[in-house]
Amino acid sequence: MHVTGSKSSVRKQQMWVYIIAALFVCDFVACGYIPSRQRLLDLERVWTQQRKTIAIAAAQSAELPSLERRLRDMKKAVEDFDVRVPADRALGTFLQQIAGIMTDCRLVEQVVLPGKEVKTDDLNCVPIHVACKGTLADAFRFFTRLQSLDRLVRVEKVAMDNDTDLTGQISLQVEAVIFEQSGKHHKARSPADAPGAGGGNRDA
Repeated sequence: MHVTGSKSSVRKQQMWVYIIAALFVCDFVACGYIPSRQRLLDLERVWTQQRKTIAIAAAQSAELPSLERRLRDMKKAVEDFDVRVPADRALGTFLQQIAGIMTDCRLVEQVVLPGKEVKTDDLNCVPIHVACKGTLADAFRFFTRLQSLDRLVRVEKVAMDNDTDLTGQISLQVEAVIFEQSGKHHKARSPADAPGAGGGNRDA
């Protein structure tokens, strides 16, 4: 009888040990392992994201010098815009410049004729027909001077014909275009370019 009661007591003690051990395991898993595992996964995600951010920053920093060069070029183009594409037509002055350049380059039989103006919202285009005679070297010198003008000139078409007497002279025909700012474009820019607005174009 005493032995049976002792065995029953031992089994109860063992059962409580198992229950307490199971509670400890559950507590460790629920309060220790799972939260720690979740924090570890969160840290791994943060670390991966930081590595991606660093890689993106490194790639962008490599492109930064190129972007800075493009920005400088764009600023220079904008600063020169009012000079190379004026708001007023100033066609007579330009035609005199062309005639002067042809004279300096020893080109003769000069013809400089403006065509019909083509208007758009931002730019007006004025076609220019140029004809003259001279040597090939003089013609190339003329084109070099033409491209060095402050005003933007786009050469559309060039035709050269040898002199029939083979004297070394060529007949030169040039179709070019000059540009001017349209009235709408100029009015749209004026408020920002006014000196009182702080955005004036100091190079104009």
